Amino acid sequence: MTIKNTNSKSFSFEFFPPKTDKGSAKLYTALDALGKLKPEYFSVTFGAGGSTQDGTYETIVEIKKKNHEAAPHLSCIGSTKDNILRLLNRYVDAGIHRLVALRGDMPSGMQEAGEFSHANELVAFIREQTGEKFFIEVAAYPEFHPQALSPEDDIKNFKAKVDAGANSAITQYFYNADAYFRFTDDCEKAGLTIPITPGIMPITNYMQLSRFSDMCGAEIPRWVRKRLQGYGDDKASIVQFGEEVVTRLCDTLLSNGCPGLHFYTMNQSQAVKAIWDNLNLSK
Repeated sequence: MTIKNTNSKSFSFEFFPPKTDKGSAKLYTALDALGKLKPEYFSVTFGAGGSTQDGTYETIVEIKKKNHEAAPHLSCIGSTKDNILRLLNRYVDAGIHRLVALRGDMPSGMQEAGEFSHANELVAFIREQTGEKFFIEVAAYPEFHPQALSPEDDIKNFKAKVDAGANSAITQYFYNADAYFRFTDDCEKAGLTIPITPGIMPITNYMQLSRFSDMCGAEIPRWVRKRLQGYGDDKASIVQFGEEVVTRLCDTLLSNGCPGLHFYTMNQSQAVKAIWDNLNLSK
């Protein structure tokens, strides 16, 4: 199937499955607010080893009920072909046409990868089992995957996912636009022409951002880190500064030809909405 993703910019928002009633209320408040921006789709993450697969499915179904396109994350590490096929059939039955296919993180305490070791194997399996029923997004890493042996190795691994049948990609978040443009230039040189949408992480909490970045290998530029550290517990200043930094990043990306933006919302709408309004995207 074909999803329009070429002639106009594509904007999307990412949620994670809530674990409590309070979390659910927070998510659906954000969904109502961000749904008014008419994104191309909402994606919903998937826990390590499928630990939140039921929550992902339930959230996806609720998003569909509100007449929004929804894309579940599907991770394969530690899983089996039978389990993945069951999930694929479940999503077909729910009217889902888009997936974010990922390797995922090894579940705690698990030693073996299972029947899939890499995301390209998952993409190939989805194509073998479902043909063109799904538009498949994969991950890309402008600052390189933490486990990549070299930049060349990283591009090779990304190419394997594209060759397996990926339609487009979403990047790990970053704050250095040059890293994104260098990565897309390298992809173009390697003959990879699928859309590569920047992943955007709003800055609202320095300690949380620092922890996430250390885990996933995303770089916080030293000048940004120092400014954030200097604000201490002044949350208002952190939010204002973060909004300025990320708005400027998004403007640079959009002005220089990126295909759109994918916002990591953390199940909140305020920071994303502020950046959206600064960029006049509703116009």
